[in-house]
Amino acid sequence: MADIQNSESFTLPGGKVGVLMIHGFTGSPATVAPWAHGLAAEGFTVSVPRLAGHGTRWEDLNETTWQDWYQSAERAYLELKKECDRVFIAGFSVGGAIALKLSEIRGAEIEGVIILNPSIFDERKFYYLLPLVKHLLPSVKSGAMDVNKPNSVRHSYGRIPLKALDSLRGLWNSVETELYLVTTPLMVAYSVHDHVVDPRNSETIIDNVYSADIREVIFEKSFHNVALDYEADILIEESVEFIRDVLSGEISRTDSSDERELIDAEFEAIVSGLSLDESTTSNFLDELDRGQADDFHIPNPQLPTLSEANRSALWVLGAGALQLILYIFTGFDLFGTGAWPGVMAIIFGLGKIIWNTARRLDDESDGSDGAVL
Repeated sequence: MADIQNSESFTLPGGKVGVLMIHGFTGSPATVAPWAHGLAAEGFTVSVPRLAGHGTRWEDLNETTWQDWYQSAERAYLELKKECDRVFIAGFSVGGAIALKLSEIRGAEIEGVIILNPSIFDERKFYYLLPLVKHLLPSVKSGAMDVNKPNSVRHSYGRIPLKALDSLRGLWNSVETELYLVTTPLMVAYSVHDHVVDPRNSETIIDNVYSADIREVIFEKSFHNVALDYEADILIEESVEFIRDVLSGEISRTDSSDERELIDAEFEAIVSGLSLDESTTSNFLDELDRGQADDFHIPNPQLPTLSEANRSALWVLGAGALQLILYIFTGFDLFGTGAWPGVMAIIFGLGKIIWNTARRLDDESDGSDGAVL
């Protein structure tokens, strides 16, 4: 049974121009429904798939990966393409990252891309802990709806599944490193007061894609989910205008052939200017072949070893640091005593290492040369 109402995939029939609309992480098609209905009212066929693991229970999302979400979107795209002659992709938040991934892979088939508050990275330090924390905690509580308009209904999970969140990092990395493959006409819409996705995500996209025409739309009254906020009508109007400008030819796709020829010519010019003189009678590799490079051998350094007592102290130190990190970033409090167990374990572990090391150094002051921590 689904925890979220109206979370099913839906298609709004229209003409031969289609729009695939992709919702965000932990969300559902209901989060972008007003946007979809607004485009359908202008005569476009709009398909809004429910991504794998979404719109049911948060536990289901933890059983999926970003590749599953991408495949959900790609299947819906292929179905829409059967019905429409020309297809656009629209994506919200992480749905924007999936829209960009589709453009990176299937850009030649796509007419244009519209992304709203797209998410392609997050620099908060908590994400560095996910590979470990996801095995200790299945989920954390989600924040409040980031919508400025009052009385907004939640259409996403109330908890964030951590295994799925860790997989999301793979999608971010894949999309960001291949932004140069995006050459389709692009509309980037973002809110200056977004409390979920840093607007720098949009700036990074604009600076790194190879699209010849990029339309930038900025919202000042709405927060993260503009489709449910004060400026939903503006979002719809700008989207419709962008689609019609692409269809009319006013906005065109990058013609990369001339640019690629220029790059190739510059590369050939650089290579032709390099000196390939081989007049030297011998080089370092020749010396190695003759067995005359023995003096270049550098022995591998001997690494220091840990004593048994210090290994135990390091375990205590690590456990204390982990408890402290979990408490700070997630509020996880196993003993109900706050951060004190972690602090005491760190102090004890450090003290034990210092004490053991001092004793060992004192014992070896007779001239032995062992390296011990």
